[in-house]
Parts: sequence; structure tokens; C-alpha cells
Amino acid sequence: MNNPIVIGAGLAGCEAAWQLASRGVPVTLIEMKPLEKTPAHVMDGFAELVCSNSLRSDRLTNAVGLLKEEMRRLGSLVMRAADQSRVPAGGALAVDRVLFSATVTDALRANPNVSVVSLVATEIPDSNAIVATGPLTASRLAEAIAERFGNLSFYDAAAPIVTAESIDMRKVFRQSRYGRGDDYLNCPMTEPEYDAFFDALLRAETAPVHGFEEKRVFEGCMPVESLARRGRLSLAFGPMKPVGLTDPRTGKRPFAVVQLRAENAAGALYNLVGFQTRLTFPEQRRVFGMIPGLENAEFARFGVMHRNTFIRSPGALDASFRVIGSDNVYFAGQITGVEGYVESAASGLVAGLSLAARFRGGVPPVFSPETAIGALCRYVSTEVRDYQPMNVSFGLIEPYPGRIRDKVKRYEAISERALLAIDKLIARGADDA
Repeated sequence: MNNPIVIGAGLAGCEAAWQLASRGVPVTLIEMKPLEKTPAHVMDGFAELVCSNSLRSDRLTNAVGLLKEEMRRLGSLVMRAADQSRVPAGGALAVDRVLFSATVTDALRANPNVSVVSLVATEIPDSNAIVATGPLTASRLAEAIAERFGNLSFYDAAAPIVTAESIDMRKVFRQSRYGRGDDYLNCPMTEPEYDAFFDALLRAETAPVHGFEEKRVFEGCMPVESLARRGRLSLAFGPMKPVGLTDPRTGKRPFAVVQLRAENAAGALYNLVGFQTRLTFPEQRRVFGMIPGLENAEFARFGVMHRNTFIRSPGALDASFRVIGSDNVYFAGQITGVEGYVESAASGLVAGLSLAARFRGGVPPVFSPETAIGALCRYVSTEVRDYQPMNVSFGLIEPYPGRIRDKVKRYEAISERALLAIDKLIARGADDA
């Protein structure tokens, strides 16, 4: 029986390879970098974060916070690396991109059960494989996947990054929402400033993206200029909402704010939170230069947008991300239709655990839909009318029995139940599948 292969060293592929290797299963990790890169990638290391450095909320009253804790308990490499490379971000888990990638890369290269091969994969293996090539899969392999499953597409975007030294600190203030620390820089706007910025944004020139349709944009990565078209206050109630913030210089809440989040542990780079865009580079410099504090900003990276693809997983994959009817061939990551860094890594964890169990003649773990992981498993394997990329949410998790009116207490109860289910699964041997 041939040893398992994992194609793709993104978050899902790295997590899958780690779960196999840490259980004594020899695995070959195939990664096309540095031989070939997609337009969205710049580093040679594994697990490169592209759109954001944030893994979102770390609180158990948030579904993605629960998902992260479930993964920690199951020995996730991605979560270990994230915790080791985190940077201040209030109640969120944000990481130093370079350190995060290096931590994952070093762990896998140091594992004696992992063999790394630099190769551009062109075919779907016949058995004992996990395809985790992501939404920017190389063309020949993407064609093979489309031929087998058909494929859908949506559009994803990344926000600009500016250097800290180019921010005018006299015009910004440091504060997290609702008094949760001071991990964000806030660029406050008066109503006239907001109106001028809004008008300039609507008139700005956008870069052409082949086949672009706004209706095919994933909601969580909506370009800021597309969001603005929904109405004059769409930004003030969206990424520029000022709630939970007080400008210490005025003692009042600004009309709107642009939040900046640290990109690395040194605090040398800052991400414009929620400002993914397809404006041309000169227009980004001009329009975003209207934001107070960013008049002379130096852009370390401009915002970009690209087309992503994913397979229609219901009917194609089972609840362990295995191709139905295959000889242990799995898919994992955003190509399956889970959306987000954490969700992608979680799918790799499930696929890795399942393949490790089957390869060793055991029984794969079954994750209850009462857990965040199980809810994602159910989502990708259950028929829905219009299958679209999905973040984890409490709405996907099995409802809590009985009525708890207080939302926070209800979410706490759901999380407590989920973690108890994970602990029971581990006690039955799922962590050593």
C-alpha cells in the first residue's frame, strides 16, 4: 500500500500532513513553491497567509473561537504556530505572518515522517492522498478537478498594508473596541471627511478582474468600493463603524473610523482592516491617502483581488472530506467550500485524522455536529440548494436543547457542550487515530 501524499502546503495541507506524521504515518508533502507561485503568494515557506494576518475571534462566545479551541485540543500544528506567533489584536488572534509561516515550515521539515517534494502536481492521485491545493490551484490540476467534479468560482480580495513609520500618529489614537486593550490604531473621521472619502471611493478607478461579477464575491471579502455602492452609510455601519471607540482627544465617538491592525510582532506594518479592494494602485494611494493619518502612507502591499475556485462538495465528499467511492482520496481547505484560514486548517485536520486511521486499519473519528468541527463536516457533505463558501457559525452547529434567552450564555453553553464532546472523542482514542 502506497504511503499517503498531501498536495499543497497551505494551512489545510500542512495540518493534514502534521496529523498523519505525528501518528507515525510516513507522508510526502508536495508543494509547487518555490518552482511556481500564484499571483497572491510572495513567500517560499509553507502556510503563507495572503488576505489577512487575523485568524479572527479567540473567544468561546464566537464560533471561530470555539473551532480554534477544539483544534488546540486535537493537537493542531496551525494553532500551535498561531499561538507562538501572535501579535496584539484585542479579542482576536492575529499573527506575525513571517514567523507563523516559518514555525509551520520548520516543524514539518524537522519531522522525520515528512518528505517534502517541490513539484507542480497535475493529476488527482488514485489512492491515499489529500488534495489541499487551495482556491488558486495550478491550472492543469484545476482542470483535472473540474473535469471530475465540475467547479464553481467566487472572488477574494486582500487589504492594503502600510508601514508604521509612515502613519501620522498625531492624527490617530490607539484603542480596541469596548475597552478591550489598545491593540488597534484608529483613524477617526468627521462626517464631512467621511462624505468626501465616500464620494472619492465611488468615483475611483478599479482594476479589471477577469470575469468579475459582484454577485459572485464572497460576502466576507467584499471589496470596500463594492460595499460602498450599497448606500452612503454602508461603510459607517460596516468596516468603518465607530461603535465601542472614544477619541481621547475629543472624549466623543467619531463619526467613522478606519482601524489599523499590526501585521507583525515588531509593529512595523499595519493592515487596513476590512479594506480589501480592487482599486488600481494609484487610486489606492490617492483615495486611502484621504484617511486621517494616512496622507503620506507608504504602502508595503497594495490591495489585490483574484478569482478563487471550489468544488461543490455535497454529493462529492463525505463528512470526513473523503471523495465518495474513492480509495482514500480526500480534499481539504478552501477548495472544498469552507471559508477562512481556521476553517481550512480544520478541514485538513479532519482529513489527516481520517486518512491516518484508515491507513492504519482503524476507524476514522466521527465529529458530532454539536462541535464546530462537526458542523463544518456536515456542511460540506449535506445537500443545499445553493452551495457557497461558508465560515463556521453557531448557526451551523446543532442547536442547544431548551431555550436560553441570553445570547452570550447560550453560546457559552454550546461551546461547553462542544468541548466536552471533543474531550470524549479524544478519550476514546481519536487523537491517536
